[in-house]
Parts: sequence; structure tokens; C-alpha cells
Amino acid sequence: MAETASPTDRILVGKSDHLEYLLLRLANRHGLVAGATGTGKTVTLQVLAEGLSNAGVSVFAADIKGDLSGIAAPGQGKEAFVKRAAEIGIPYQPDRFPVVFWDVFGEQGHPIRATVSEMGPLLLARLLELNDTQEGVLNVAFKVADDNGWPILDMKDLRALLQFVGDNAAEIGAKYGNVAKTSLAAIQRQLLMLENQGADQFLGEPALDLHDFIRTDRDGRGIVNILAADKLMAKPRLYATFLVWMLSELFESLPEVGDQPKPKLVFFFDEAHLLFNDAPKPLLDAVQQVVRLIRSKGVGVYFVTQNPLDVPEEVLGQLGNKVQHALRAFTPRDQKAVRAAAETFRQRPGLDTGKAIMELAVGEALVSLLEEGGVPGMVDRALIAPPAARVGPLTPEERAAVIAASPLRGKYDQPLDRESAYEMLVKRRDMPEGTAEATTESGGLGGILDRLTETLSSSGIPVGRSGGGAAPTGGKAKGGGRQSMSLTELVIRSAAQSFARSASTQIAREGAKILRNSLGGIIGGAIGDAISNSGSSRGRRTRAVGSSGVPRTGSSDFAGEMSDLLGGGDKKR
Repeated sequence: MAETASPTDRILVGKSDHLEYLLLRLANRHGLVAGATGTGKTVTLQVLAEGLSNAGVSVFAADIKGDLSGIAAPGQGKEAFVKRAAEIGIPYQPDRFPVVFWDVFGEQGHPIRATVSEMGPLLLARLLELNDTQEGVLNVAFKVADDNGWPILDMKDLRALLQFVGDNAAEIGAKYGNVAKTSLAAIQRQLLMLENQGADQFLGEPALDLHDFIRTDRDGRGIVNILAADKLMAKPRLYATFLVWMLSELFESLPEVGDQPKPKLVFFFDEAHLLFNDAPKPLLDAVQQVVRLIRSKGVGVYFVTQNPLDVPEEVLGQLGNKVQHALRAFTPRDQKAVRAAAETFRQRPGLDTGKAIMELAVGEALVSLLEEGGVPGMVDRALIAPPAARVGPLTPEERAAVIAASPLRGKYDQPLDRESAYEMLVKRRDMPEGTAEATTESGGLGGILDRLTETLSSSGIPVGRSGGGAAPTGGKAKGGGRQSMSLTELVIRSAAQSFARSASTQIAREGAKILRNSLGGIIGGAIGDAISNSGSSRGRRTRAVGSSGVPRTGSSDFAGEMSDLLGGGDKKR
């Protein structure tokens, strides 16, 4: 390999007949760490994570067995590591690295949550193991929520939404396509199973801000984000779906940066076969596209798995940096895997790659890393460098101390339950009959405000658009005419005046209720205050009688106009 890069621009991986380096500016070209169980994959992952952290690059890795947590503690100077360092020709220096622990279940690290909307119907269908028909119904439900402005944040939101779709299946089916109640029931059953597994803890708020992964400590070293995945691995679909979601969110949220001296974040995807096993083609296509394009966002993706055949060819072809530990060939399938692994390398004359893969000792690997110009280096048999941090898990007390000192302590620890689809659907159900339908048909709040503007303007009252740059009320407009008020200001003032005079009438009582439901707390609260402070107005009757034949004029009859607009008037509710 060419020795043109300075030591700060590269990470030592090991030594063959020369030192093997991963060039930082090519670290975002992705990679593969493969090998049978017990051959040293986790140690190689730790060596790469330590080198990236020292270079100021943040890392995310799943800790399947708990061993990777030891990176937060200094190494213990084991004889084997000191000897390996001497063989490579480097000093052994124990060190520890800045770590933030994460856990979907919130037990061994900061909780990780995503909203149902962020997860989306494709990944959620994968998580729930839905068939095509059921996935189609789930897509319809998401579309209904989008069209009505109902945020789907947690499991109860999704349940309420599915219940609404089932209760209104005929109307929704006519607009969006057939909605089979048997499919809705199947989705509800799968949600129940997910809740019983504890996976519902992942869906909700506060949602993870992925920029919290991309941090450095006060010394400029990249934070190593470790996901406690030992319990998560018992639910392999949840594990795989979570990691795909995180990768896709990174792709969508990070800006394009092109080729940089080093990546922002390197993502280690352990037990990668779980992602691709039984994955539908749309999901595979999405993963392939993200892997191909995310490097321009400054993110490198490294798949860690037992067998290179676990990774589809379309993805495998995107992986430029490869470290292959030993494989054992006891069956025809094993022999096929060995041949396939050997063929993924740029061959070195005189080295039988297939034979070498089966002869590698623990801590040895076949290494092919990208060279200057992005050309894959010829494969070499190399000794992997020893890690500087502890190899092995932290004690529970040590882990608790790291979590307590975390810079993110308190940010994600408590769940948040704000108003979302569940609460909105409960309010809709409790509205007077016909009001919810009228609000939906009129286009929600925007439609009501448009109709208010038209009615008020036709009554001779000048109305300015909110946010449209109208001058404050109470002054003179250019040319000496009356100043236009914003619609919100006019609604508050006129409604308060009118309803104060009409508090004893049916219109005022119903109008105040409808306003609170339709226009929100600000307007409804203003009306309520005006009514409660209007003792001198009690007993006075408004002139606005609506459809009885007596016309209304001016803002004093605002209550009657409002009642008609919102579906009331003299009609029986």
C-alpha cells in the first residue's frame, strides 16, 4: 500500500508484510467484516471504532453480546495483546474512549424512540409481518391520517386510527380503496403481539435526534454510540427494522457534503443477515439505494456478519473495505461460502485466498482496503492490531456510572405524550352530530376561516389576512379609510362583544362550544372570558335571528353569522 498519507489521515488495522491502514477519506466507501463465530470479528470492530474515535469520527455500533461495552474502560495489558503489539511493531498503550449507551427498552442506556409516522408504513408492515393486502390497508390508514392532519406518534394513536378506519370503512373505501375489516383485525392482532414483546416502548416520543449520534468530547474524539442489543436480538425483526429505520433517517436528515477528509459517522451493522433474511424486494431496494448514496452524506456503513453470502450481491458490490476472518468448510454450503468470499477480493499472486480463509487463526484476517484513488488493495494475510480499551463487558456498576455522566442524561429518559391522533379522534367523537363532518368537508380550520372572511367582508367589515402584513388595528389605513384587522383579531373582538350580549341564548351557548372545538383555545378562551365578565349584558337579546327572516348587519350580529357558518343557525343540532 502506498505510504503517502500522514498518520492522522489513517487508522492502523493490522500488519501483513507491511502495515495495513484504513484511509479516513475513504472510510465512507463502506466495508465488510466477516468470519465464523469466535474468530475475532468483535475485536476487529473494536479496533476500527477506537481508531475512528481517535480521529474525531463518531461511531454507532450494536453490542450483541455485551463485549463491546468494554471500550469505555482502559485495557488491561493482557499478555497476548502486548505480544501482538510487539509483533506488529507498535507500543501497547491502554486507553478508554467516550461512550454513550443506548437501549430500545431503556434498561441499559438512554431509551431510543421513533414515532409511528417516522417509521412509515413500509417498515412498520415489515415489523408486523403483514402480507401485501394488510400492508395496503395500513397505507390507507396512514393516508387518512395525513389528509386529516392527525399525527401518529405512538401505539395508541395507531390503534385509534385503525378503529376509525374500521368504523368508517365504507366512506374511506370509496375514496382510498377497499378496506377489509379482516385485514384491520389482523393488523390489530399483530400490534398486540408487538406490545406483549415490549416493542411498543420504541414507538413514541421524545423521538431520537440522530444528530446526537454525531458528537465529540472535549478532546475532539468521536463519541462511540453503543446500542445494547442482547435483549433486542430476541426480536430479530425489531432489531433489523430499527437499524434500517435509523439508516434511512440519517440519509434523509443529513445534508450532502461530498468527499471529505473523514466521515461524520460510521455505522456498524452487526448480524447483518437479520436485515436481509426474508426482506421484501422494496425494502432491499431501499437499503441498496441508501448504501449507494449515503456516503455523500459523510456516513460509512460496515456490515458485520458470519458469511459474505448473507449480504446481497447488489449491496456487497458497494463495500470497498473488507476484513475476512476464518471460515470453516464442513458442508457443501460452507465450501461455496469460502469460494464466494475468496472471489470478492482483488487477488494477490502467490496467495491461495480460498485455502488461506480456512487456515486463519484467531486474530488473523484477510485484509483488502481501498488505496489512493479508491482502488481496492490486493488481499493480504494480516495480524489484526490489539485494541487499547478493555475487551469484554463492563460491570453493571461501571455501565451505570457511564450513563450517569452522559451528556444526554435526562433528554430521552422520560416519555412524552402530547396531543396527537388519539386525542384528536376522541375530540371528534365527542363533537355534536354533524360538526365533525362539516369541519372535514370545509377543509378544517382553513376552510372555516375562508368562509368567515367572505361573510364578514360581505357585511361591510374590512378584514386583513393573518400574516399578510396588515397594520395593527386601531389606526388609519392609507388614504384615511378604516384600518383592516387580521381575521384572528376580528374574531376575538367581535365574538367577545356579540356573545356577551347573547349569553342567555341558544346560539351563544352552542357557538362558544363550537368555537372552542373548531378555532382552538385562544379564541374560545377569549369568548369565555367575555361571557363571564358580562353581567350587565345578561337578559339582553341579540338582533341576530338568522333564518327567522330578520337580516343581520355589522359586527353586533357576529354570533348569528358564526352560528350559521359553523353549521348551526336555527337548524336543530
